[in-house]
Amino acid sequence: MQAVQLQIAEQLKVQPPFADQNALEAEVARRIEFIKQSLKNARLKTLVLGISGGVDSLTAGLLAQRAVKELREDTGDTAYNFIAVRLPYQIQHDEHEAQAAVDFIAPDERHTVNIGPSVQALAAQVKAFEGQHASAVDFVMGNTKARVRMVAQYTIAGARGGLVIGTDHAAEAVMGFFTKFGDGACDLAPLSGLVKNQVRAIARSFGAPEALVEKVPTADLEDLMPGKPDEASHGVTYAEIDAFLHGQPVREEAYKIIVDTYTKTQHKREQPYAP
Repeated sequence: MQAVQLQIAEQLKVQPPFADQNALEAEVARRIEFIKQSLKNARLKTLVLGISGGVDSLTAGLLAQRAVKELREDTGDTAYNFIAVRLPYQIQHDEHEAQAAVDFIAPDERHTVNIGPSVQALAAQVKAFEGQHASAVDFVMGNTKARVRMVAQYTIAGARGGLVIGTDHAAEAVMGFFTKFGDGACDLAPLSGLVKNQVRAIARSFGAPEALVEKVPTADLEDLMPGKPDEASHGVTYAEIDAFLHGQPVREEAYKIIVDTYTKTQHKREQPYAP
């Protein structure tokens, strides 16, 4: 079992557990430098990130804001800028937490794009939905919401000459828990290789409110099951996923679920098929 765990962890470039506070701070510094270098390499000065209210976008936003702040200080160029974007579908049930996350990040700019009208207009034009069960349509439209959100972020980035940040990390990557060409699409993924408890630890190191750090993770994409916890979709807990990725013992059932899901979702982590 452990050999398979280590093989998957290597493929996902999982970072080892933080040995101590110094190790955590070193990893934060490394990832901030990565963001700064990504902007420099692209010869661009703006970062764009959708803020959902969950700890992943909170952490990525904190890293992004710190990166542009350091770039302004390092270069004296005030054009470096971070735009945090709220992308609600109509009225988000946990909007107060999303706004609290944006407030804590204190981005250079905050934008809001309500994706509701766009998603509903698209759904109304899709003939393929005719005769489909409501739950099937709801699931498909959940992925459409994620893709429309990414379209909005790239529209802002295009208008302002910037890069779009993604929030994917190892605990989601192993489960394929992202929408292909939706939240899985981005220019840089500064949380890559981290497990969920490491993402939380980084947010906590910035002094983020514990209510946001420990907020129950939810993609919140399905109208028929609003706020559905990620773990309910996974069938395993993030603690078990983290332990699996760090080569630690897990329940046999959890091991099977994670390995089977990783295999089934391999196509999400690869480039499009080509001859």
